[in-house]
Amino acid sequence: MAENDTAAGDDSIQTALADLNRIIHEPARLAILTVLSACASADFNFLKTATGLTGGNLSVQLTRLEDADLITVEKTIERKRTLTMVALTATGRRELDRYWEYMERFRKASAATVALSLKPANKQGGTSAALVLL
Repeated sequence: MAENDTAAGDDSIQTALADLNRIIHEPARLAILTVLSACASADFNFLKTATGLTGGNLSVQLTRLEDADLITVEKTIERKRTLTMVALTATGRRELDRYWEYMERFRKASAATVALSLKPANKQGGTSAALVLL
């Protein structure tokens, strides 16, 4: 493999990683946003069940997402109980779409890097790197 091939592949991967929104990339927040992307809004208990998060963890993650203007949280009182409704903002929907686009770029860049590393390194057909399949 030529030096330029490695540098180009690494650069593509580094670029894709640099573009990731770290607020969205955190697994709990990504789960919340993914659930919200499939509906107009969801209540706290539904999100808790759908994501498998504890109430306290969900609350903390919702605060972080709200602070980043990715979601709105609306609390109302119904039958003497607080009802917390959560929805994606337009910014949240746009940023989540961008996140998935970046992840796709990362996947493609990784596949290209693996393909480059498997090019024959010599006339005997050897490769310049080993690939371990799970």
